[in-house]
Amino acid sequence: MTLPQTETITLGLDGPVLHITLNRPDSRNAMSLTMVNELMAVFEAVKDDADVRAIVLRGAGGHFCAGGDIKDMAGARQQAASGDSDAFAKLNRRFGEMITAANHQPQVLITVLEGAVLGGGFGLACISDVAIAHTGATFGLPETGLGVIPAQIAPFVVERIGLTQARRLALTGIRFQGEEARRLGIVHEVAADTDSLEALLEDTLKAVRKCAPHANRVTKALVLNVGHEPMEALLDQAARDFAAAVNSEEGQEGTMAFVQKRPASWNQ
Repeated sequence: MTLPQTETITLGLDGPVLHITLNRPDSRNAMSLTMVNELMAVFEAVKDDADVRAIVLRGAGGHFCAGGDIKDMAGARQQAASGDSDAFAKLNRRFGEMITAANHQPQVLITVLEGAVLGGGFGLACISDVAIAHTGATFGLPETGLGVIPAQIAPFVVERIGLTQARRLALTGIRFQGEEARRLGIVHEVAADTDSLEALLEDTLKAVRKCAPHANRVTKALVLNVGHEPMEALLDQAARDFAAAVNSEEGQEGTMAFVQKRPASWNQ
């Protein structure tokens, strides 16, 4: 696997874990088009790599992501003035393509949320498999207060927390912090300080290492298809996937490890 060269994000591979850090701290890691494209390139590069079992996504400088980059909006405005009537739509849709790719990434996607978790950052939190937050992290959908809409984000927010709460957050733009984010179901765990946040991340990664890599990939695809495919067809496919898993090397190793009361070979 060859990771792409990047300017707005930093990458670090630690065994089966790929650490991605949004690295525009001067703008609270605002999501530029360059950052969107670089994230998509990284997701594509590791998608089929079975050795990468988890992706940790976080931000530099004490913030996760403060939303979209205003400079890109200005650039799109210039393109529109030059005759490209689709400039704004294409810019917005590109972010949607990235968040969709992140949502379907076969690895376990873990977000570590600090500081600003707004707009596009909020959307990324809502598609992560495991979200852990500092109690002081600030969440919100500020778009309507700016006269725009959370276009690519709103569907994922609805899927995460349900229609009733998504309507309230999107139509008021209120901001709230870590404990409320946990109550709403946006995040799974909240840490009182930085050391506790890192401990939660390490505990999560230890838990992921106990799970068989291919079984995790198939399970993630299964749960993402709930509500998007007819139930009978979904259960038929799940039965076939289960049979394949039982007969796979992973299935045999997992069973043997259980009988022999030892860690499975992937738990390292």
